[in-house]
Amino acid sequence: MQEQLLSIFVTYFVVIDPIGIAPLFASLTRGGAPAYRKRMAIKGVAIATGILLFFSLTGDLLLRLLGISIPAFRIAGGALLFILALDMVLARPSGMRNATVREQEEAHFKDDISVFPLAFPLLSGPGALTTVLLTTSRTQASPMLFYGALGALLVVLGLTLLALLAAPRLLKLMGDTGAMVVDRLFGVILAALAAQYVVDGVRASLLTAA
Repeated sequence: MQEQLLSIFVTYFVVIDPIGIAPLFASLTRGGAPAYRKRMAIKGVAIATGILLFFSLTGDLLLRLLGISIPAFRIAGGALLFILALDMVLARPSGMRNATVREQEEAHFKDDISVFPLAFPLLSGPGALTTVLLTTSRTQASPMLFYGALGALLVVLGLTLLALLAAPRLLKLMGDTGAMVVDRLFGVILAALAAQYVVDGVRASLLTAA
């Protein structure tokens, strides 16, 4: 179970990407007072935590209500995460993980960026929600593993909050080049995980059909 929890933790960390979000958060809050940055970080992470926990607790029920099988969702989710991984590796801005240029410009005219674009789509966007639903489907048979996965999610979100609070210092320490290297490395890992989701989904579909 420890290996499974480690795999879940790594997946959450890669998808939510605290290190990659920190420079963007620093850009969105540039010129703001330290108290403002702290308030936005805490509020944004709190809202994202609520969204992700809601999907963790209701994901399986949601799929059943929509009539979507777990193998089908794994295939679709794997494809979606693979697109996200390509964005990370190729450093392409998209609505999957990053706010678009127009969204960033809009955020600069708002006093409160905690809900949009910080909580959504940056922290709890399509990639994170897909990962949460896939993880729920994998761990629902084991209560210990399920609650362990919830714990892993909370730990990653806690690390995300720390990264946001330390965003200015982290950006100075890593620099733009360092952040890009880490982001692309995480992208390669996520691509492999996405491929595994698709393989598992296809295998399960074939076994069901047989």
